[in-house]
Amino acid sequence: MNRYLVYLLRRPDVDPAVVPLHIAFLDDLRAQGRIELSGGFSDKSGGAYLLRADDLAAAQATVQRDPAHTSGGWTITVHEWLAR
Repeated sequence: MNRYLVYLLRRPDVDPAVVPLHIAFLDDLRAQGRIELSGGFSDKSGGAYLLRADDLAAAQATVQRDPAHTSGGWTITVHEWLAR
């Protein structure tokens, strides 16, 4: 599996009620062994998570199910990360 850095920036119209749904989504991925790290930025502007997936298409398909994405409250980018 490859690693993908998922970078989320909050938009001004973010719905705070979506945050617990997003966290539950990440917890489910973590239970499946698909999240290595996740967390918010200290300035509350957004956050990131390190996702494991077979390829970029699979990573993007996973991110598209994230409530942060489906709610439209965050700008989200996905990058394959060649970290060691």
